[in-house]
Amino acid sequence: MKRILVLIVILFVIGCKTKPKQVNERFSVVTTTTMITDLVKNIGGDKLEVKGLMGAGVDPHLYKASEGDVSKLFNADVVVYTGLHLEGKLEDVFEKMEHQSKKIIVAADAIDKKNLISSELFASNYDPHIWFDINNWTKITLHIADKLGEIDLKNAAFYKENAKTYLKKLKTLNLEVETKINELAVEKRILVTAHDAFNYFGKQHKFNVVGLQGLSTATEAGVQDVQKLAKFIIKNKVKAVFIESSVPKRTIEALKEAVNSNGHQVVIGGTLYSDALGSAETVEGTYIGMYKANVNTIVNALK
Repeated sequence: MKRILVLIVILFVIGCKTKPKQVNERFSVVTTTTMITDLVKNIGGDKLEVKGLMGAGVDPHLYKASEGDVSKLFNADVVVYTGLHLEGKLEDVFEKMEHQSKKIIVAADAIDKKNLISSELFASNYDPHIWFDINNWTKITLHIADKLGEIDLKNAAFYKENAKTYLKKLKTLNLEVETKINELAVEKRILVTAHDAFNYFGKQHKFNVVGLQGLSTATEAGVQDVQKLAKFIIKNKVKAVFIESSVPKRTIEALKEAVNSNGHQVVIGGTLYSDALGSAETVEGTYIGMYKANVNTIVNALK
């Protein structure tokens, strides 16, 4: 509580120090997750100065803002975040920014609620992992480009054109991953992961998705969770389970041991990128590269 009060004081002081934008000065944009950062960079090109708060392997569910992060957020011209309480521990900061009339773009605003996966077990009542449906990401691309254009009118056409180029890449991605996934029989499409990050992926690509933890990684799986899922894996003859780059692997390793001790052999099929992209400057450090890598890992392990 004391930490929150200190941050709020900092926010108020920073909020009072806004300065007018110079004619040739680039708009500064602060983003939260690596997925949002990659998307804004694709749309903004050299017209925006983009700073991402979270890096590779960082879990947005558990991410806490440092004083430096708060300063970046309030000194930015624009803030872009996912929404649906994905960045749950930043909610206090976002609320304060709204009171300071900060320019904010929320990616989830692009998705009609009827296309969201509901969940009474998560703070927003919806699954926030919306980027795992490529159709959602297409809508989010258009939404962010439009909002940036409203804020930065002189570069609106530039953002729109970049978005159009990126949408072509997403269309190609959709075709490529469907071709790869079709190598896997529908009855083998059972995806067991560390936490429930892949429900939108499962909905789009017809996978039965089962997470050891819930939608958030804030609560760890218990012994009963492991035993229950082990029985499911044995019953359905699942060949592989997957760890995630942003979630500790110990619970999946415990699950593997529980299954194998009951006479059914299951392997760890590889590491999936769930709540964060791969390392910067790698193929997996982009949304498109991450999605392809995940699909290849899943299909190759389950075949």
